Amino acid sequence: WALHLKNVTFSLSGQYECSFATYPHGTKAAKIQLVVKAEEEKHYVKEVQLNHTLEIPCLEDTTSENLSNYPLKWLVGGNGRQEELVTKEPSCPAVYRNSSTLYGQRVRLGLNNALSIFPTEITDDGRVFSCHVVYHPERVQKSSTMVKIFGK
Repeated sequence: WALHLKNVTFSLSGQYECSFATYPHGTKAAKIQLVVKAEEEKHYVKEVQLNHTLEIPCLEDTTSENLSNYPLKWLVGGNGRQEELVTKEPSCPAVYRNSSTLYGQRVRLGLNNALSIFPTEITDDGRVFSCHVVYHPERVQKSSTMVKIFGK
């Protein structure tokens, strides 16, 4: 027996009970508490020197869950638009979107799915890099990092 909920909203939070009659034992019931949470997104700022390597962790606070078991993608935003840089499916090599004029050959997916950018350029200043991990089609965790570039 299963209850399928569509278009889940906060108002669906609460206690649910399933009960059914069994013969000859009478009624059986089970209860479950449903808590609907908002989509989580964490924001960070990274500072790096011009012409150095920048490494941005995907989800900085995630240690217990193995990110390699879930699809993820890295995007970069700036000047009112967002561009996909890298996608990674479980047990598959990363797919790079090398059509980017700013990041074509400068990005790599590193250990623990961190985004590595080399060399950093002045055009990276103020850009927001975001990692989206798809735990479930309706559960995506996001981490956004704004980059600040400094000269020597």
